[in-house]
Amino acid sequence: MEVVWWCIWWFIAFLLSTVAGRDSDYHANNVTYDGRSLIINGQHNILFSGEIHYPRSTPQMWPSLIAKAKAGGLDVIQTYVFWNLHEPQFGQFEFTGRNDIVGFIKEIQAQGLYVCLRIGPFIQSEWSYGGLPFWLHDVPGIVFRSDNQPFKFHMQRFAEKIVNMMKSERLYASQGGPIILSQIENEYQMVEPAFHEKGPPYVQWAARMAVELETGVPWVMCKQNDAPDPVINACNGKRCGETFAGPNSPNKPSIWTENWTSFYQAYGEEAVMRSVEDIAFHVALFIAKKGSYVNYYMYHGGTNFGRTASEYVTTSYYDLAPLDEYGLIRQPKWGHLKELHAAIKLCMKPLLSGEHITFPIGELQQAYVFKGNSEECAAFLVNDDGRRNVLVLFENSSYVLPPKSISILPDCRTVAFNSAKVSTQYGTRSVKSSQKFDSINDWEEYNETIPMFDGTSLRANILSEQMTITKTLSDYLWYTFRLEHHDSDEQCVLKVNSLGHVLHAFVNGVIVGSAHGSHDDKGVSLETTVSLNKGTNYVSLLSVMVGLPDSGAYLESRFAGLRSVKIEGKHGLIDYTNYSWGYQVGLLGEKTQIYTEEGSSKIQWKTFGSPPSQPLTWYKTMFDAPPGNDPVALNFASMGKGEAWVNGQSIGRYWVSFHTPSGSPSQTWYNVPRSFLKPTGNLLVLLEEENGYPIGISIDTVSITKVCGKVSDSHLPPVASWVGEGQSGTKKKRKHGRRPKVQLRCPPQRNISKIVFSSYGTPSGDCESYATGSCHSSNSITIVTKACLGKRICSVPVSRRNFGNDPCPGVPKTLLVDAECA
Repeated sequence: MEVVWWCIWWFIAFLLSTVAGRDSDYHANNVTYDGRSLIINGQHNILFSGEIHYPRSTPQMWPSLIAKAKAGGLDVIQTYVFWNLHEPQFGQFEFTGRNDIVGFIKEIQAQGLYVCLRIGPFIQSEWSYGGLPFWLHDVPGIVFRSDNQPFKFHMQRFAEKIVNMMKSERLYASQGGPIILSQIENEYQMVEPAFHEKGPPYVQWAARMAVELETGVPWVMCKQNDAPDPVINACNGKRCGETFAGPNSPNKPSIWTENWTSFYQAYGEEAVMRSVEDIAFHVALFIAKKGSYVNYYMYHGGTNFGRTASEYVTTSYYDLAPLDEYGLIRQPKWGHLKELHAAIKLCMKPLLSGEHITFPIGELQQAYVFKGNSEECAAFLVNDDGRRNVLVLFENSSYVLPPKSISILPDCRTVAFNSAKVSTQYGTRSVKSSQKFDSINDWEEYNETIPMFDGTSLRANILSEQMTITKTLSDYLWYTFRLEHHDSDEQCVLKVNSLGHVLHAFVNGVIVGSAHGSHDDKGVSLETTVSLNKGTNYVSLLSVMVGLPDSGAYLESRFAGLRSVKIEGKHGLIDYTNYSWGYQVGLLGEKTQIYTEEGSSKIQWKTFGSPPSQPLTWYKTMFDAPPGNDPVALNFASMGKGEAWVNGQSIGRYWVSFHTPSGSPSQTWYNVPRSFLKPTGNLLVLLEEENGYPIGISIDTVSITKVCGKVSDSHLPPVASWVGEGQSGTKKKRKHGRRPKVQLRCPPQRNISKIVFSSYGTPSGDCESYATGSCHSSNSITIVTKACLGKRICSVPVSRRNFGNDPCPGVPKTLLVDAECA
């Protein structure tokens, strides 16, 4: 038996080494560029890239994420470098776990993809402080991102650190590694005018400094139209095919470093949807206008673990990307873009070496044609009319262009892809409860102590700026003072203005009011009636940050925290702004690390009380990991605002009580990576700021449980089956199955268990809501069941021959199939 297993192992190793050998051909030894594209090993390239940030997932997830990106037709993985993760304190570097950037890049290399490394080191990215370490704030005389010697010193020091690390691991393409492109700075042109005469010299210096690091690969600056030679200026946005002014030199390629697949979400705001049809249209338009590099921001957004999200940004990041927060494939976004990439790759030769011709084919229609030296030809037919189908004539043939769409003809005759015609399946993500914490016996609690002035040791006679005091060690800063009052039980009005994000006010240890701002209106104002005792009264004001700012000029000068405090009573308005204040950084539970096993054991927990206890209460419970391999999430629908830890690791801030305009939480489920869990005995600790009720929490699993396809007989066949014209105008050998089809694919380890709906004819609606139309084949369920039931993958051609009859001759037909995966 040992010999058999050894042989199997040797065979697998042989196969892997063979694959690795093939992938190594994909890697570069020389990267340059010209006005057409990046040139890798002497070859021009059209490259598709996906942004995946290593700290927003886990090392255990990286191989799967990268593999799915490659399967989606990507050539490059793009990532920022997160300075404040890697150097949280000056001179103290951290490159382990989720911060293992070298391990991440080596995994990309192992799977045969390239890397674009966005060193920044200012990155924005909805990341705390834009990725800058907060200790920079305290460097004397520093002005971030300007022609300022202290900032330039530290920026260059970190850039050199990263570049030298990459060189030591031989990760640049010039060394045979996967890094083909690097970025310095980030969207600086948006803030450059604020720095006046200190802006342009900084741009020149940053470009020169980067080039002198001698990486052997090109550098880019995004949203920097005047990027100095040889740095390439790149576009960010949703519509770079329309908005990009183009390279600032005829010798530079047209590059799109951020094509937003949706948008980040802030607490209190609705999710921003972006259709895959819109994304595909603008990618095709950019390529048609001689673009050569497109990066999807994000391809996988992931999770803002801990307190890494910038102000008001949700813990879930770009969940509507082609790969969702949990790493599951989001359809049809992933699949339709895969078809787009395949169609454009069919055009590679004429795109990169052919003559580029543009001419109108209608009032709002345009043809972009690439003709090679031989008979090679590719065309992009653009319909800019968003209201109607348009019939156009091109090369003596007629083509119907749907509204706001682009058809790609890799041979200038046959349409391989249209941006508006989605043949890819739709997927439905579902959550299933694995364990409910619905008993008071499941929980223990600990009430945070409300500090008072006499117990504080940090004092000042002014209202101090919050970030300067907390140094980002906590979201929380207590402002306390005491006052003498000469009347008994007088009703007064407490008036507080703050540039923090949330404010909780206590008088004599009792909560008297709370208020919060929003992403677009960050100030906080609180006016609340309070009852003051005769004698000494203690006021404790908790200012809360929901992330640090991440953008804008003069970030180092930003003010957070309380600005004014006044109390109005029968004797008038008294201003306590310039008064004797006592401060406490953070909560006692944070200082004792109550969320760890060791810290938790030092606390005197008490039996859970019902109804909910006071604000600022810690809750603790234990749970076992759900069986299986599906992603895990905590359902916090019953909670208010706070933070959660699993086995001592923070899964991020939650804020379920802050509803969107439609009345729903911005985020209810919070990702718990499987790598955070043990099989049994997992510790869950919550800090609840408000009055959330943990009895409603559940541990859920997340999976794709339904797949659905809707394809008409006017849809295009899969690009994989594309057949063009031969050089002599004759048809190439036709591949089998060259017709539109519904293709269904369940996730791994799941098969199609039930056909929920099937109609060949004129079904109404879409995959979210559907019904049988006036024309319907009675064989619909039978045919699809036979083709799909019990299978993980199935394909059903959209043709009357397949369904045995024509239920309504002369009427265009559609096949809509909805199926369950189990």
